[in-house]
Amino acid sequence: MSGSREIELKFLCAPADLGAVLAAAPAGDDDIRELISVYFDTPDLRLQKAGVSLRVRESKGRRVLTVKRGDGLSREEYEAPLEGHQPPAGLAPLREVLDEDAAAALTPAFNVRVNRRQRLVRFDDSEIELAVDQGEVCGGRRVSPISEVELELKAGRPQALFELAKELSKAAPLFLSFDTKSARGQALVADQPVETRRKERARLDGQATVAQAFQANARHALGAIAANAAVLREAPTPEAVHQLRVAARRLRSSLSTFRPVVEDARYEAIKAELKWLAKAFDEARNLDVFAADVLEPAACMEARPAGLESLTESIAAAREAARRRACETAACERFRLLMIEATGWAETGDWLLGPAAEEPARDFAARTLGKRRTKVLRRGRKLAAQDDAARHALRIQAKKLRYAAEGFAGLYGEKKAARFVDRLKALQEILGALNDIATAEPLTAGLRLSPEAAFAAGDLAGLRMAEKPKLLARAEKALSRLADAEPFWR
Repeated sequence: MSGSREIELKFLCAPADLGAVLAAAPAGDDDIRELISVYFDTPDLRLQKAGVSLRVRESKGRRVLTVKRGDGLSREEYEAPLEGHQPPAGLAPLREVLDEDAAAALTPAFNVRVNRRQRLVRFDDSEIELAVDQGEVCGGRRVSPISEVELELKAGRPQALFELAKELSKAAPLFLSFDTKSARGQALVADQPVETRRKERARLDGQATVAQAFQANARHALGAIAANAAVLREAPTPEAVHQLRVAARRLRSSLSTFRPVVEDARYEAIKAELKWLAKAFDEARNLDVFAADVLEPAACMEARPAGLESLTESIAAAREAARRRACETAACERFRLLMIEATGWAETGDWLLGPAAEEPARDFAARTLGKRRTKVLRRGRKLAAQDDAARHALRIQAKKLRYAAEGFAGLYGEKKAARFVDRLKALQEILGALNDIATAEPLTAGLRLSPEAAFAAGDLAGLRMAEKPKLLARAEKALSRLADAEPFWR
């Protein structure tokens, strides 16, 4: 796609805090305007699926057509003045993703209307455009409010965007967001909650470098963290807790996978903060799993354990407290700063200066996946005879291999990788069930249960222990199937 590259950061900010952001920003002349944008797509959402947005924006009597593609800090952008309201079907950037018939079928999908206060500032020898937006996105009869702060680099160093963001975040809570207005409109029309909008794989092609592969996976994980944290701050759900925790672990796994390339002076600090983030959601997730996998089936038993009602009440109270702490984490200053720091490091860190960053990703992936596969199969020997700690270590290695395999799948084709990933996922799920049995007793022991509830917990733990031999047999079979699966990277 011809045109320029847009380099910007976007933050969610409460309407009441927008004034504090403007007051804390470097001085400059403000331009205040109303922006009315109409986003277009085909009936079968070709542009959305291709990661492309197309809008016609009107301001002060002028219409501008904009096409954007990409994710992360930098995106391709094409802009041109427009006569009329409908984008031309023959527009060159569109023809890269739409055939003639599809381009002719473009129709309005949703509208965005915002009041924007815009200021051009100088910061750290760079020129940055600060924009504060308030308004709404409308799709059909559905409406979602918009309150955002955007920082766009006009000239200078990309690092300056992150430094200015940290300064502004001292004045008001700024939550880094990877959701464009286009993505929000698409989700609104489709009636999709934020946490389910993330794709399962990072987008990659076979020509990617190691740096591009790492950044794609990091953006994917950071975007999922940001989106699910937004859900937790508004309407906390067990699924949002789970997805945020998974995303944090995926990002930690990416740091481990790409360590030979991305390790620099900031690597350990970023890794430590991600460990803190993932662990902050452990208790809430473990209690949610216990409630779903233990208490719900127990409630359907003909002969329920004595004390089950008391145990259920205790777990419900513990879940509520743990979820409240998880929500507080998703809103705290440490979390906000971590998101800025981690994104800035992934996009602009010193690790990018190393020659290994430009190595073909396929070569790096083949070496890495081969080593991790060997490690999993070696640790899996005599699995049934291992103790719980050894099986937990195997589970961690299987999870790292799965995350790496999914992260590199785009280099080889999703279908080619699917068989291997599916068998790996089956092994991981069985090992997870075994780990849940091993950790159930320590989990309930830390809750100060009443004698009746403690009796029910012990009774249920005994029932679950009876399932262990069958799970071990299934795990050995899954490990054997994994060993027989052809490595897709060869």
